[in-house]
Amino acid sequence: MSDTTPASTYARTERTTPTRYRDRATWEREAIHAILDSAYVCHLGFIADGAPVVLPTIYARVGDRLYVHGSTGSRPMRGAGAASGLAVCVTVTLVDGLVLTKSAFNHSVNFRSVVAHGTAYQVTDPEELAVALDALVDHAVPGRSGDVRRANAKELAATAVVRLELDEVSAKTRADGADDDDADLDLPYWAGVVPVTTVHGTPEPHGSTTVPLPAYLTDLHGGR
Repeated sequence: MSDTTPASTYARTERTTPTRYRDRATWEREAIHAILDSAYVCHLGFIADGAPVVLPTIYARVGDRLYVHGSTGSRPMRGAGAASGLAVCVTVTLVDGLVLTKSAFNHSVNFRSVVAHGTAYQVTDPEELAVALDALVDHAVPGRSGDVRRANAKELAATAVVRLELDEVSAKTRADGADDDDADLDLPYWAGVVPVTTVHGTPEPHGSTTVPLPAYLTDLHGGR
């Protein structure tokens, strides 16, 4: 492996090692990227005025970087604009099933999640910002960034993006069935898993739309 070839796993750190169910954790780069590429919303955590704040927002991955979208006037964007950047924790979660057991205590959720720690910096380079904004659009609908009007100067002035390097990151998953205690197996209650999926509905055109449905939307509706 050459020095420029990324390792297949991210380095384990104290912050990315779970204290419970460590067997569900992975630092595999491919697994982490797959989860990040499948979700739409992340939660951005940081400290503001001495108190924790967690905000939902959209994001996109480009290689080993996360780009997180925001407004130029928002607290995290102002903090990330400082020379020292902003210490953050970014989380992404996908729910795959509701796990119902015969006892209330053992109910659970099948999930895939990613937690990333690090210092976020506001993207100021125009070329990198263009890449980040295209990635944000394409993350939601692949191929869309080439089929829209690009942001003008006024819109760019109101938009901010922060960059987080995926250096300290891990994933955790649960993909198991109902885990009942032996003493509960004969109880007269239903147990099992209710699958949860995200489904794209049929695109609904706006009244001003006169062009045919783009192929990338047909593909999206067919199943991401």
